[in-house]
Amino acid sequence: MTSAIILLVAVLALSVFLALPLGHYMYRVVEGHRFWATRFLGPLEKRIYRLTGVPVDDEMGWKRYSLSLLLFNILGVLFMYFIFQAQGALPLNPQHLPGTSIGTAFNSAIAAITTTNWQDYGGETTLSYLSQMLPYTDLNFIGGASGIAIVLAIIRGVVRKNTHLLGNFWVDITRIILYVLIPMSIILALIFIQQGVIQTFGPYVQVHLIAPFQSGGKQITQQMIAMGPVASQASIAVLCNNGEGFFDASFAHPFENPTALTNFLYMIGMILIPIAIVFMFGHMAKAKGTAWALLIAMLVIFVPLAFLSEHVDLAGNPLFNTLHVTQAHTAVLAGGGNMEGVEDRFGVAASDLFSSLATTTSSGLADCAYDSLMPLSGGVNLFFMDLGECVIGGVGTGLATMLAFAIFTVFLGGLLVGRTPEFLGKKIESFEIKMASLAILIMPLLVLIGTAIAVSTSAGRAGAFNPGTHGFSEILYAITSPANNNGSAFGGLSSDTTFYNIITGIVMLFGRYWPYLALLALAGSLAGKKTIPVGAGTLTTHTPIFIGLLVGVVILLGALNFFPALALGPIAEQLAPLNTLAH
Repeated sequence: MTSAIILLVAVLALSVFLALPLGHYMYRVVEGHRFWATRFLGPLEKRIYRLTGVPVDDEMGWKRYSLSLLLFNILGVLFMYFIFQAQGALPLNPQHLPGTSIGTAFNSAIAAITTTNWQDYGGETTLSYLSQMLPYTDLNFIGGASGIAIVLAIIRGVVRKNTHLLGNFWVDITRIILYVLIPMSIILALIFIQQGVIQTFGPYVQVHLIAPFQSGGKQITQQMIAMGPVASQASIAVLCNNGEGFFDASFAHPFENPTALTNFLYMIGMILIPIAIVFMFGHMAKAKGTAWALLIAMLVIFVPLAFLSEHVDLAGNPLFNTLHVTQAHTAVLAGGGNMEGVEDRFGVAASDLFSSLATTTSSGLADCAYDSLMPLSGGVNLFFMDLGECVIGGVGTGLATMLAFAIFTVFLGGLLVGRTPEFLGKKIESFEIKMASLAILIMPLLVLIGTAIAVSTSAGRAGAFNPGTHGFSEILYAITSPANNNGSAFGGLSSDTTFYNIITGIVMLFGRYWPYLALLALAGSLAGKKTIPVGAGTLTTHTPIFIGLLVGVVILLGALNFFPALALGPIAEQLAPLNTLAH
């Protein structure tokens, strides 16, 4: 467990260390400051505006900002749908793969633009190189930039006064993609290539097996090895929390995650931009103390739950002890514990931390089989998503949701002292509370109603390969993940069906846009307010009291909404072996 603690501390400490300068850099980019980066990329930025006809100084209200976001995302969905359907007739398809089914194209397009990247297919057996690269990479950039644009509008709503303007959506996404996402993805891709992540347009390679074997009465002597432009895809996927795996084995595949260093960099990449955005908020709002308070609250929730997940899997399956099967830790990280479904190059602790980071953000990456984790470890992953993608959270959307919780927290604090609540000098009134509540509660409604429909219909139950509590956990996870735009899968569920393609597509759309449209409306309302000076009854947002109250609000809302469902699934399954041992 000591090694697991060291790994967790190293990942978080290095991420925060790198996020501090990145947050300041992003602040200067989105505010349009002139500095060293604009000397290199400024001319290209201006040329983009001239070609697209975007007036830089034409700022938008929240409705126009939201409409621009929705229209741009809809165009991205249509573009990807067309590519998937027509890939059989398009170039960069050395394996001559046909176009995908309508359900897969629809579901995948929505998954990409919402940064969910929910996959019900194997990438190397379903998609051509063009389909992997052009629409996915394009929408990875667009989806990530859209998430950051959402939080930018919300921050401006908090910062600005007596106005209805929240910035220009087209300028925001141009600067985010040009100055932040493209340079970072190129640097990370080059590091991945150096470490052995493949990047090629060559066809799949057929090799002779060292140890031929019999299957179906036939002697198997050869194997087809999938290839492709993986490094460029993986870099932007991890940075924008998209999580789309080039291969069916995702980030457990040695061509996609070849070394311990790449695994470590993937973990940092998942949380680097979300943490940097918190520091960017501190600069924009001139509230660095509040930014640190929000980050500390996130880590106070994340660290104990991540430790719990690692501890449960390192302890292993208690039923194995009765069979005299050793689960001892014979190596620093890789040997021992619940090794089922775990890539032994990384080991239990690293895989559990990887999955915790993937589910507390909206990444959904996987370097192990989530379905093979100990039930309580899988329950921790579920609970991270159930908290509403606010504990570190997705690119932009994580801080956006945490700000909704912060506004709700100051509202509760105002009730306790009998004063009108304030957040960073803005009075919080009934409209703001309604919008914040909507943003917080839409996701639980989608998850609980969607799961109820799935377990109540034969089409929903038919997808689960396991009976009882584990089957329920698989269905619950299959609705929770897309509703939170996470994209990870529990496995053990046949999700490539008409029922699950439709229901997951619906919850992905509503889970992405309904909460954040409410938050954009909240931002528009806050921007029109004047700033109020801090008074004796103001709940200060950078104190331990505020941090404790915020943590309590996040945990309680998550527990009240989802504890009954978690009790029926992973908690009951974790306790079942203890009942067996007792008898």
